[in-house]
Amino acid sequence: MIGWSDADEAIREAVRDFVDKEVRPHLDQLETGALPPYDIIRKLFSSFGLDVMAADAVRKALASERRREEAPDEERSPRSKGGPGLDGAEGMAAVVISELAGVSLGTVASIGVSLGLTAQTIWTKGTLEQKERWLPKLATFEHVGAWAITEPDAGSDAFGGMRTYVRRDGDGYVLNGRKTFITNGPDADVIVVYAKLDEEDGTAPRDRQVLTFVLDRGMPGLTQGSAFKKMGMMSSPTSELFFDDVRLGPDRLLGCQPARAGGDSRDSVRASFAGERMGVAVLALGIINECQRLSIEYARTRELWGRSIGDLQLIQLKLARMEVARINVQNMVFSLLEHVRAGKMPSLAEASAMKLYASEAATEVAMEAVQLFGGNGYMAEYRVEQLARDAKSLMIYAGSNEIQVTHVAKGVLGRG
Repeated sequence: MIGWSDADEAIREAVRDFVDKEVRPHLDQLETGALPPYDIIRKLFSSFGLDVMAADAVRKALASERRREEAPDEERSPRSKGGPGLDGAEGMAAVVISELAGVSLGTVASIGVSLGLTAQTIWTKGTLEQKERWLPKLATFEHVGAWAITEPDAGSDAFGGMRTYVRRDGDGYVLNGRKTFITNGPDADVIVVYAKLDEEDGTAPRDRQVLTFVLDRGMPGLTQGSAFKKMGMMSSPTSELFFDDVRLGPDRLLGCQPARAGGDSRDSVRASFAGERMGVAVLALGIINECQRLSIEYARTRELWGRSIGDLQLIQLKLARMEVARINVQNMVFSLLEHVRAGKMPSLAEASAMKLYASEAATEVAMEAVQLFGGNGYMAEYRVEQLARDAKSLMIYAGSNEIQVTHVAKGVLGRG
């Protein structure tokens, strides 16, 4: 892939029109956390027919799986490993995500966590009954999803430091613990939670089995905290979650897999991490594109010493570096799309390399944009200060860049 298709560009123009009419007028409220993004997301879905297409895709996928489950063993086709989706929609999705990310990164994060992590985890790990129970409303964004793994003492050490635990209680479980930095946490209707199985079997706490459960809003013992005040991405509500003797039936254990029988969730979480890190490249491209657009416009119109600042070589150097970053990250996204279409997903090390480079490039471009705007760049009304704060979050989001270095190095050394 060497460029966006005509269809992709048409989608881009339509999304820009939607953003200008439905997102930009509400940016101040979104970026102070006064306005949750969910109604805007639902309007986006309905405006482009995404809710109808998603509902139809999920209905067909579940019906196909139901037929497979009911067929005799010898007639069963292989189970689909991917989620319900729209054929050939990878480019369209990348365009939509990048255009939104350049204006309201938090809104994209709320979509990505609800669909890309919560719904996708249920699709890949859940039983047919669990998929039928939770996916239809998640897919259309009628319900908001949250994906809870991070804890106060277990950020980069997600598995080893995990203290949230479940204990057996008859044929079910009792959940206790705490999660933090949970996107959509204050408002989620459906929450995927990772917890360690606490049993006296001689296994060291760091090595105990990790199980995955699905909780619903309002369950006794579940408390969804208030939204944090953050440096950036305020349009994405983020909070703590508290679990105080939350009783969970066996139907809430994803896959209903019996503990000790291959039920550990580490591998699926690593796959989710890889997907999330690849997505950062698309988000970074959106920020770079918007920073460059604003900077070019400013360089053309801002005058100094009687001429446009775009005539100054130092300003040209900044614009040139932005263009180099744009080309590199865009080519990275093109490569990713080709891998997805070919069914050859990058490894965790490769995904980490993409995240590391793209997030640093976006942050450098955004900070250069602030510098190019001078004093105006420090003012909220010019928006580049928001882009700088949002870009910085990408160096922490989906695993800090220091951890990405470790994953990339292990992959290069053959130890990952």
